[in-house]
Order: sequence, then structure tokens, then C-alpha cells
Amino acid sequence: MTARAACDSGGAMRPQAAKERIAPGANVGMMAKTNPADFIQQVRNEAAKVTWPTRKETMVTTAMVFVMVIMASLFFLLADQLLRFGVSVVLGIGR
Repeated sequence: MTARAACDSGGAMRPQAAKERIAPGANVGMMAKTNPADFIQQVRNEAAKVTWPTRKETMVTTAMVFVMVIMASLFFLLADQLLRFGVSVVLGIGR
């Protein structure tokens, strides 16, 4: 059955079409059971695979974040001042 045939006119999947794609006897939603020692070992193995940034990469990225924060704050300060000025001109307030 194609994906198009499994959809009704509104694009929603029919319940029986969704069930047809699941293998009979499959443990849907069931997770494998592991003991805590195996879990800790798996966590250590996965953590060892992580590529951690160097000190230089961290410093450069941090500096970039600070520069972008300053640029965004200046932009919003300018936008706020322009809007304040425009509203005061239109409403005749503050003059």
C-alpha cells in the first residue's frame, strides 16, 4: 500500500493503515532492559566518543556570542528609540 493510498482526503493516516506497517508481534514502545552496571558502561563508552571543543574554540565561540548579544542590544535600542520618536510625533506627546 502506498503512502497516498493510506491517507484519506484530509491527509490523515487511517488507523488500520498505520497498523499495517507494524510487524506482527513487534514490541512497540518497549525498551531493552539492562542492568545498572551495563548502563554505566554504555554511558562511559558514549561519553568517550564525544569530540569536546578545545579551549580556543570555546573562547572564540564565547566571544562571538558576546559580540552578537551586543549587536542585538544596539539594534533593539535603535529600533525602540525610533518607534518611541515615531509614536510621539504621531500622537503629539512630549513636545
